[in-house]
Amino acid sequence: MDARLNLFASPTAGKFVKYILSAGKVLENSTLPMTTQALVTLRASQINGCGYCTDMHFKDALAAGEDPLRLNLVAAWREATVFTEAERAALELTEEGTRIADAAGGVSDEVWANAAKHYDEDQLAALVGAIALINTWNRLNVITRNPAGDYQPGQFG
Repeated sequence: MDARLNLFASPTAGKFVKYILSAGKVLENSTLPMTTQALVTLRASQINGCGYCTDMHFKDALAAGEDPLRLNLVAAWREATVFTEAERAALELTEEGTRIADAAGGVSDEVWANAAKHYDEDQLAALVGAIALINTWNRLNVITRNPAGDYQPGQFG
């Protein structure tokens, strides 16, 4: 499978990607734990069927020392005992924030309140940003059919 569009070769797409990468740097420098960010990006990518991002975020998390068991259980986090209450709240917010078309009201007050119990305002802002950003990346890669499997950890930075 070949990508429909090379996001780095197109001048317009290249500029767009540059700005998205800058947004990612803001999140990397936030106080939201990197482990939480890794779980969020992996789960949203799974939901969206983005093979490229699922491959990337699994490999990057593994290279950063994340437990393969936890990564394997992200798709079934509700039944898994390996996640903290804070991580569970972030994963739940990720699911509702990613599946906004599935619920008439978007993210429920209950899910938001649960996340707010575990994260301060700055961390919540980063969490919302991480969910929005990974959904953007997922859509770019799914629309262009960017193939999965060849990503090497740290390849982009």
